[in-house]
Amino acid sequence: MNLANPSARRRRFLRPSLAAVALCGILGATASFAQEPVKIGFIGTLSGPGGALGQDQYDAFMLAIKDGKLGGVPVEVVREDDQLKPDIGVQAATKLLKSEKVDIITGVTFSNVMMAIHKPITDAKVFFIGSNAGPAPIAGKECSPYFFSTSWDNDMLHEAGGQLASDLGYKNMYVMAANYQAGRDAVSGFKRDYTGKVIDEVYTQVNQPDYSAEIAQLQAAEPDAVYVFYPGGMGVNFVKQYRQAGLLGKLPLISVSTIDGSTLPALKSLAVGAITSAPYAPNLDNAQNKQFVEAFVKAYDRQPSMYAAQSYDAANLIASALKKVDGKLDDKEAVLAALKAADFDSVRGAFKFDSNQFPDAPFYRVDVVEGANGAELQAKNPIVIKTRANFAQQCPMK
Repeated sequence: MNLANPSARRRRFLRPSLAAVALCGILGATASFAQEPVKIGFIGTLSGPGGALGQDQYDAFMLAIKDGKLGGVPVEVVREDDQLKPDIGVQAATKLLKSEKVDIITGVTFSNVMMAIHKPITDAKVFFIGSNAGPAPIAGKECSPYFFSTSWDNDMLHEAGGQLASDLGYKNMYVMAANYQAGRDAVSGFKRDYTGKVIDEVYTQVNQPDYSAEIAQLQAAEPDAVYVFYPGGMGVNFVKQYRQAGLLGKLPLISVSTIDGSTLPALKSLAVGAITSAPYAPNLDNAQNKQFVEAFVKAYDRQPSMYAAQSYDAANLIASALKKVDGKLDDKEAVLAALKAADFDSVRGAFKFDSNQFPDAPFYRVDVVEGANGAELQAKNPIVIKTRANFAQQCPMK
């Protein structure tokens, strides 16, 4: 080539430039075919006395995401802390819907927050997968085709508790709960399935730190056993004070969502001897649960709670639906059908949705025992619930 020839020099330098343009075109075309991530909003109580519950939900959800994907589909998670305040929950939901424009919302720890945000989210026709809070109204008359739960409705959770107290033969029970939607649902659910006499029902303030006056009152009532619903820090405070009063081991304590994987690290052996009714325990004997417990302990150095288990199920439910629709969410009916199919392995064992899109799944008697590495939760026999509110019958979806 004659480099003195200007046209030759021009041709020599033009060729790489054209090649570069062609390469850019190819890369641009490839990028245009790259799938946009499905945007998922997570709302939970991540601070304050109930913060451990929401953190377990979030940690388990993120554990299920493999290489940034659910069901082979890229996902992006935006996290919001509702601070156990309904108004903050509404602000978080509004942000996720309007600013972040999420495709799916999941999580929600407490029922008072769920009651505030359920309708705005479902009215927007955004897919909503709850993984803990289950207030009775949204399981019944206020149900929505856009809401699915991987936990339970509040009454169902405590119907199992009432049945357990009946099975244990206690004739006179003293019942205590925090005074909010889930606490009121707890007592109504317990009484529905309990065949004995409730000699008193006491409602205390949410996040109340001192229960000494109430513990003195229940001692004076001389019940056969005590049933309580105190999630998160409330449960830690109550059980410690119950033990300090010399009652644990003397006056049987039956609970739901009070002594679990989220509170046991703080209670340790103080909780040994208590009996709980629960939808989950780390020793459930199924393959999905075994790999979940192993992965959760390895990632976070603690045992998973029921909040973690339910959120892990929520992630895998979403993954199963995204896989079925290949990540395409425009056909909402197809996505709803994929979610309804619940084509995933639950850590709880057998799992399917009732017509109100709450689970038809088992509950267990779970004892707090002294294990090789300290206090631990051990599921025993399943609880057969004999009386049910069956909110699915009140739900217009059939």
